[in-house]
Amino acid sequence: MVAGGDDSRPGYGKMGYGCRHYRRRCMIRATCCNEVFHCRHCHNESTKDRHELCRQDVKTVICLVCDTEQPVAQVCSNCGVNMGEYFCKVCNFYDDDVGKGIYHCHECGICRVGGKENFFHCKKCGSCYSVLLLNKHSCVENSMKHHCPICYEYLFDSLKVTKVLKCGHTMHFDCLHEMIEHEQYTCPICSKTVIDLSKFWTMLDEEIEATIMPEDYRQRKVWVLCNDCNDTTETFFHIVGHKCIHCHSYNTRPIAPPVLPQ
Repeated sequence: MVAGGDDSRPGYGKMGYGCRHYRRRCMIRATCCNEVFHCRHCHNESTKDRHELCRQDVKTVICLVCDTEQPVAQVCSNCGVNMGEYFCKVCNFYDDDVGKGIYHCHECGICRVGGKENFFHCKKCGSCYSVLLLNKHSCVENSMKHHCPICYEYLFDSLKVTKVLKCGHTMHFDCLHEMIEHEQYTCPICSKTVIDLSKFWTMLDEEIEATIMPEDYRQRKVWVLCNDCNDTTETFFHIVGHKCIHCHSYNTRPIAPPVLPQ
C-alpha cells in the first residue's frame, strides 16, 4: 500500500501497519521475555505476570514490510522503508501518525503528543502541562508521578487524558467526570472542591435560613476546619452545614463540639 500516491521507498506502507495504540511499520522484541509485540503497551497488556517493558530497553525491531530483524533505527536496513514516520532514538519509539504532534521532552525523558508549542515542562510538578496552565496552576511536587486516585493507573506515561485540579493534584479526565456524575465534588487526595459550587453554597444559605434550630442550639457555636482554604473558624452550629467565615465554602468539617458562647 502506498500512502498519498507517493511511491518513494521510505514512505511505503505508511499508516498501513500497527496496532490499536500506534500506526508503525515494525514490531519490537521485548528484552525481558524475548517475545515480539507491536508496542510496549501490547506487551504490558498481554503479560500474565504483569511485568512492564521499559521503552529504553528495546534493542531490536522487526520490519513488518520485509520481516527483517535488526537493531533499533528509523529506516529498515533491508528494504529501506521508514519503520515510523516519527522516530525517537531515546525512547525507541515509532509512529506513522505525525498529526498527533509528537515531540520528545528531555526533562520528562519520554515522548509526548499534542505539539511542543502547546506545552511547557513544570519542573516542580515533574511533567508537561498545557501552556494555558503556565503560571496559573497550583504546583504539587511530582504530582504527575503518582497513580490516578480513582483507577490507580500510573499517570506520568498514561495514554489517557489527564486533568490538573485546582488544588494541583492530577487524575484522569474520565475518572474526574465519573466522580462528578456520582456527586463527589472534592479531590480524593486533599478534599478540596474540584468545581465551582458557589450556586450550591447559596442554596445551603437559603436552606439554613429556612431551617430553624431548636432553642437549645440556636446560639451554640462550633469550630470548623475548611478543606478549601485551610482556615479554622468559629461558626454557629447547624444541622444542614457549617459555612467557612473566610471563603464562604461549606466544604468544612467540625474539629470541636458545639459549646455555648462565653
